[in-house]
Amino acid sequence: MHPDLSAHLHTDECNVIIKAYKSCQEQHLYLRFFGYCDPLFTDVQKCLRKERINRRIENRENNRMKMRAYREKLAKEAEAQEKA
Repeated sequence: MHPDLSAHLHTDECNVIIKAYKSCQEQHLYLRFFGYCDPLFTDVQKCLRKERINRRIENRENNRMKMRAYREKLAKEAEAQEKA
């Protein structure tokens, strides 16, 4: 199963592939049951996987920056309490 295929959730690259897949599904009502659109579906899955991996990397970097800022803030507060 794949996530929501709404256009606003994905990159332009994936949206092109998703559009092609959806049009294949609409144009070939019976052939789709015999795997006619499967190559496009595989491309959609690959593209969605790339997006997911990129999001994961981006979130990891954002979290590292937030944790670094939080630790610096705690260190400054500890220094201020020691001086007081």
